[in-house]
Amino acid sequence: MKTQIAAASLAFLSSAAAAQEPARTQPAAVGQVAPALAAYAESALFGGEWTGEALSMRNRALVTFAALLTRHETGALGPHIALALDAGVTPAEISETITHLAFYTGWGNATASAEAAAPVFEARGIAPDDLPGAKPDLLPLNEEAEAARENFVKGTYGDVSMGVVDNTREILFRDLWLRPDLAPRDRSLVTVAALIAAGQPEQMTFHLNRAMDNGLTQTEAGAMLSHLAFYAGWPRVFSALPVAKDVFESRSE
Repeated sequence: MKTQIAAASLAFLSSAAAAQEPARTQPAAVGQVAPALAAYAESALFGGEWTGEALSMRNRALVTFAALLTRHETGALGPHIALALDAGVTPAEISETITHLAFYTGWGNATASAEAAAPVFEARGIAPDDLPGAKPDLLPLNEEAEAARENFVKGTYGDVSMGVVDNTREILFRDLWLRPDLAPRDRSLVTVAALIAAGQPEQMTFHLNRAMDNGLTQTEAGAMLSHLAFYAGWPRVFSALPVAKDVFESRSE
């Protein structure tokens, strides 16, 4: 009996500690100005959503960082970058996420995110030499999948903008997506999170399928949607739900 009580106490303390880490990202002003919001944050967000087992703390921190970057929420980025590092996201993965999402959310968002990350990296002794360079050895290309993607895009939009078609092929899918310091699953994860946070569910079908091909489970994808409701808002997530539903159903056929 004592062993069961001790185990239960340890589980409670571990849960409380896990909830405490994300809670550090909330400014004191929230409690001063919106006590009800602070209460929701404590119970539903930090003490609830962040402790869910369907998605790891590390993945939640990475998804949240991607959403905040996408939404240009520069004031919140520093604390969440620190949280992501503490949760197991590496400096290289932060760097690669910023680089990757420049192409999916715009250069300005990525630049602002780099500015927010710089003091966090400096305080932790993370130097540019510790981070991925411009020309790493790339991961192998799935030639068949890339040929199918290229044929569809070129056939559909080649007479509209060959510049977009060519840059998508050469910069994104034959370079950016093959950089090794952000795993394909995580690259897909932050891309889907960014599309949801940007309110662009029409782009999700391809990328959510790619994420699941890269190892994201349906359970994890569902948990990501639940998590992002707090950071991107319920309307954006509800716009994404039908797309996710269609993807899940098509993969179960």
